[in-house]
Amino acid sequence: MKAIVQEGYGLPGRVLALREIDTPEIDDRGVLVQVHASSVNALDWHITRGMPFLIRIGAGFRRPKPKDSVRGVDVSGRVAAVGKDVTRFKVGDEVFGASNGSFAEYATATEEQLALKPGGITHEQAASLNVAGLTALQGLRDKAKLQRGQHLLINGAGGGVGTFAVQIAKWLGARVTAVTRTRSVELVRSLGADDVIDHEVEDFTRRGERYDVIFDIGGNQPLNDCRRVLSGTGALVTVGAPAGRWIAPATRLLAAAALAPFVRQRVVPFISQSDSEGLALLAELTAGRIISPVIERTYELSDAPAAIQHVGEGSARGKVVIKVRSAAA
Repeated sequence: MKAIVQEGYGLPGRVLALREIDTPEIDDRGVLVQVHASSVNALDWHITRGMPFLIRIGAGFRRPKPKDSVRGVDVSGRVAAVGKDVTRFKVGDEVFGASNGSFAEYATATEEQLALKPGGITHEQAASLNVAGLTALQGLRDKAKLQRGQHLLINGAGGGVGTFAVQIAKWLGARVTAVTRTRSVELVRSLGADDVIDHEVEDFTRRGERYDVIFDIGGNQPLNDCRRVLSGTGALVTVGAPAGRWIAPATRLLAAAALAPFVRQRVVPFISQSDSEGLALLAELTAGRIISPVIERTYELSDAPAAIQHVGEGSARGKVVIKVRSAAA
């Protein structure tokens, strides 16, 4: 099969290549997916560059281990084979969710990582839901416990997670103030945000308003500055941070965890988890046009290095999708 293989650490164009490799095998609990589409996440950029260096402890010091050398964690496609212990899916089912190495013609997953794809959404839409959609859903509904009528601020509303967060927050009944860059202001407003702050013009932590919940996506404002515009019993949910050379963005999550026991406000560091029920809900909301994945650009599999570079530069609005196989095929 064809796959995007990582042969070292560095810029995507230098260390990623389209190669012919063996189709992966599955165990008794595994599902083999014939990939139709995948999407790019910041994780793909970090692992490709091998930075922060903390990543290399698990991935491999000089290059990724062979079993982890194919990039991509989001998948949508058709079940090609199942292990003998798999009960939820059969060959031919259209599925989506999380996988190991989805920038390839075939990828593996467990049934807990997947959900059935409804006929009302495309593979490209479904491929965008896993990391970004689940992060927004779990962060707002489960961690922030966002309630109808609450005032929510989303810092980083124009990216993959942020565009989902605006729409999910409105579905949950919140009043949404969205913070984004100049070029994404109109996009975010079109998704339903009640107010939009251009962070290139204004610092939201200097405003007089207070918020019941702040959903901080990769933000770089000091946590105490964010807390200053949070209500006394509000929740600050942090999702990532700008990457550094050694352990950042983990440093922001660690700082949030260290701060949490000493303040009355809820400070919640957060990383999304696989959740087949959450995936099914996101697909239902998409099929019902309650939320709509924002797909900025679609790349062919051979152009995946350029797609990862685009996301890594921080200029993507919404999701960037990798098209692996046409629906007709």
